[in-house]
Amino acid sequence: MPLDYEKLMRWPINEVRQRYDERDTMLYAIGVGAAMDNPVAPEDLQFVYEKELNALPSMLAVLAAPPFWMADPATGIDPNMMLHGEQCLTVHRPLPAAGTLIGQDRVEEIIDKGAGKAALMYVSRSLRDASSGEQVATVGYAVVLRGHGGFGGPDSSSRQPHPMPVNAPPDHVVELATRPEQAVIYRLSGDDNPLHIDPRIAARAGFEKPILHGLASYGVAARALIRALCGNAPARLRRLDVRFASPVYPGETLRTEIWRGDGHDASFRVSVVERDIVVLNNGYVEFDPDKPSEN
Repeated sequence: MPLDYEKLMRWPINEVRQRYDERDTMLYAIGVGAAMDNPVAPEDLQFVYEKELNALPSMLAVLAAPPFWMADPATGIDPNMMLHGEQCLTVHRPLPAAGTLIGQDRVEEIIDKGAGKAALMYVSRSLRDASSGEQVATVGYAVVLRGHGGFGGPDSSSRQPHPMPVNAPPDHVVELATRPEQAVIYRLSGDDNPLHIDPRIAARAGFEKPILHGLASYGVAARALIRALCGNAPARLRRLDVRFASPVYPGETLRTEIWRGDGHDASFRVSVVERDIVVLNNGYVEFDPDKPSEN
């Protein structure tokens, strides 16, 4: 069944209310590779210790998300043909270590790449504090729908990948390891796709073993950027955009290369050290180096 552009653009997505606590915040941090040493490294202690606990801003990408509405047959989407293409985050105020958020998703744009080709769907999520109504963040993501093109939608978008520096050495390089059981831990933060734990499902998808969640790699990159650009103060991170390029296997080491911009922004990409392959590309980050850390 071909996609119905107008129907999908108006698809009703219910508002989601989610309460999260300090244990959720610590579990998320462990799920993106924090606190692998004993004693815990000072830069990671703030993410896993209840005294003066800080939340990683990348956690906003997994909070107050709706059920998997794209799996509804009425959408015309085949979930087996979906790929996570991009992830964006704009932080309007620091994420508390515990609280209640209200999330509202909406389809923003669907691009038709042509018959037999892919469709590209952009979705945004507004996250508001349940008590004050204040906007905490805007989360965006793009889904590549392989083989869903040819439905007569717009064939181009004003959105373009962030350009990367050419022939310039990075200003910072941060290498962070992941655990062999990283995907098993990360899925406890809400993404229970069996691709990341069941070897049989991973094999059917063409992988030699279960792969790490793309948003887990995204969280590892956030840790590296906060360390290199924000003086390890997570409240200083303002924006984090990236394209997913290749999968990561749990236990691999991620190298984040960072190029500073003209002001409080930077470009970055992430590669797997062991296989010398880029896994996150066209990264863009904005930060406020003058903003004090907040709980």
